[in-house]
Amino acid sequence: MRRRRRRAVLLGLALLGAGAGGFVILQPEPGPGSPEQVAGRVADGAGGGRLPDGVRAERTAVAYPRSGPGRFTAAEGRSEVYGFEGPLHRYRIEVEQDTGQDVDTFAAAVDATLGDPNSWIRSGELRLQRVPEIAAADFIIYLATPATSERMCAEGGLDTEGYTSCRLPGRVVINLARWMEAVPDYGAPLSVYRTYVVNHEVGHELGEEHQACPGPGEPAPVMQQQTYGLDGCVANAWPYVDGSLYSGDLVPGS
Repeated sequence: MRRRRRRAVLLGLALLGAGAGGFVILQPEPGPGSPEQVAGRVADGAGGGRLPDGVRAERTAVAYPRSGPGRFTAAEGRSEVYGFEGPLHRYRIEVEQDTGQDVDTFAAAVDATLGDPNSWIRSGELRLQRVPEIAAADFIIYLATPATSERMCAEGGLDTEGYTSCRLPGRVVINLARWMEAVPDYGAPLSVYRTYVVNHEVGHELGEEHQACPGPGEPAPVMQQQTYGLDGCVANAWPYVDGSLYSGDLVPGS
């Protein structure tokens, strides 16, 4: 994400500052239906992102640190090759230490997203694979605390204010706060936001640029800056919707 100020940033920063001792604590938001069932309906709906009436985005009672040591643990092993045609892009997974996050669990979530048939591999023009060796990786996907992610993004001249995720050449940096709580008023389960943020930032690594909402009530393109608001669109986590590449107008200078 590149810098863009909106009310969502202020709301997010207020949430980050609420935790005692540097930790942010989220309280559960009850809603009808299990989170797993809701997430499955939305994710399998190929992009609409609408929740059934009365169902709110899932929230989990968890605590996570605002800052960390800046040291990372890498996922071991390699995934299968996702996709069938085109050049192979290899990625490595690293999770900041002392965050309470399991690197294998995060790697499995990223693999499931990038290996899904509605992800970037559907183009038939590229393949993806997770590898453990840093020398073999074309890019690294990090899960980092807000403070660490802000420092990492700033190395490339990006001001995330500790709120958004970002992509630098060869680096995809996922903000732990967004991974744990998504954003206010997203209107979809946390699992949908997580899928979105991986596809969005990896999309930048693959050369994609920011796009605008096509119109009120339409699915948001995955390259829309959904973290800053949906602009009338509804949440969508996938670049391909109903089997076709789904996009909006390019956002100049974003």
